[in-house]
Amino acid sequence: MADSVREREFHVSDVLSITTGRLVSTRHMDGVYDILDFMTGDNLFTHQLPRASDECKPYLLEQFPQLATPEMDFAVAELGEMLKTLSGKKEPDKLVVGWLSKLTSGKYGVKCKEVLTVKPIPRGAHKFKNPIAEVAEMMGGRKKVILC
Repeated sequence: MADSVREREFHVSDVLSITTGRLVSTRHMDGVYDILDFMTGDNLFTHQLPRASDECKPYLLEQFPQLATPEMDFAVAELGEMLKTLSGKKEPDKLVVGWLSKLTSGKYGVKCKEVLTVKPIPRGAHKFKNPIAEVAEMMGGRKKVILC
């Protein structure tokens, strides 16, 4: 299951998408699915991503403590402010790429490589749930779920 593959490399933007709760992956949602599927050993559906992120975040921060520092908090806050600007609203992808470049070059005082070697979460740390049953549970336990 989750710990059958020892480790795998991910772009820092994929890791940061989980640890910050901001979609900064240069591969957008593909990066989020990829890292969470790897870490959990599951094949997650969209509605399962928040739960999987919550399960994986502490393990990522344990592996990369530099992502849980005041300097990192400052960098993320600055990104949030930059995204509110006209250029941030107009071209958020360009802005995020520039921000990631500043981050990996050490301009925020955070030592962060562009590619990080990630380990999966321990066996038993992820709760495997049938995705259809989980969405029904999220909808208040309705008996029927209609899928389009």
